[in-house]
Amino acid sequence: MSVLAARCPGLGHVALGSAPTPVRPLELGFDTEVWLKDEAAFGDGAWGGNKVRKLEWIIPEAQQRGTTTLFTVGGIGTHWGLACALYGREHGLRTVLGLVDQPVDDHVRDQLARLQASGARIYRFPSTLRLKLAAPWILAKHRPWYLPAGGSNAFGTLGYVDVALEIAAQVASGDLPEPATMVVPVGSGGTVTGLTLGFRVAGLRTRVLGAVVNDMLPLDAVAMARLARQTSTLLRERGMSQVPALSPDDFDLRPDWLGTTYGDPTPASVAEVTRAATAGLELEPVYTGKALAAVRSLGCALPGPVLWLNTHGPR
Repeated sequence: MSVLAARCPGLGHVALGSAPTPVRPLELGFDTEVWLKDEAAFGDGAWGGNKVRKLEWIIPEAQQRGTTTLFTVGGIGTHWGLACALYGREHGLRTVLGLVDQPVDDHVRDQLARLQASGARIYRFPSTLRLKLAAPWILAKHRPWYLPAGGSNAFGTLGYVDVALEIAAQVASGDLPEPATMVVPVGSGGTVTGLTLGFRVAGLRTRVLGAVVNDMLPLDAVAMARLARQTSTLLRERGMSQVPALSPDDFDLRPDWLGTTYGDPTPASVAEVTRAATAGLELEPVYTGKALAAVRSLGCALPGPVLWLNTHGPR
């Protein structure tokens, strides 16, 4: 059972994967001690990874609201949009996607083909501005529950509050040492915000470093603190006591590994994808490759042990 659902029964939750996901040392020639939390293993359906964690809280809330349609947005290679379409369909929800063009490589082509086969209603746009202009018409036509990019609203963020509590339980059972630093990619903010809040709830001292991989959204400490306040308010409203209040000072977000723009691989991220394959990890160069490049480039400057989150979950 979800650790968070057990602690806060007032929250709706549906199990979409098996937890806890595994942790193990990651031996890839780093200059510091690095452990892996492998979220690729999460998800019992046709897609896995960190987006499925968010849907465990979004889907039951949608059902409670009586909505039949979800509307969300992303690039044409969105993992979130695919997970939303596939798991939503399994639970009686239709998904409408507003997709914005991004740099295209083989991974994006494959992902777009999966999206087109997912059963979602797709609207495609050349820019974020064109999507914003069309959004009122889409909302009026489909009358959906709107979910922001990446599912990073208060409900989606609960997924990684839950994971932080899960990590705390793994530390307590001796599966891994308490991390001094956890490194994650930041594409919409829900994962980094949920972990930061969840570690405070759990009483761990772990500090989260977010490698920002998206320049299409405001992903700074002020925005993450705002999302954390919304999530904390939700937890209190649903019955959890002693929920901490976070400020921008609690967040460490760095765009150093972004490259030219969202969706554009860097030489360092491509190298990490290749290197990780030798350890049996299937990564991609836009999120996980860039976050792993952050671990390598910072090396001993990162307080250790370091826990790196693999968010990629292809099936």
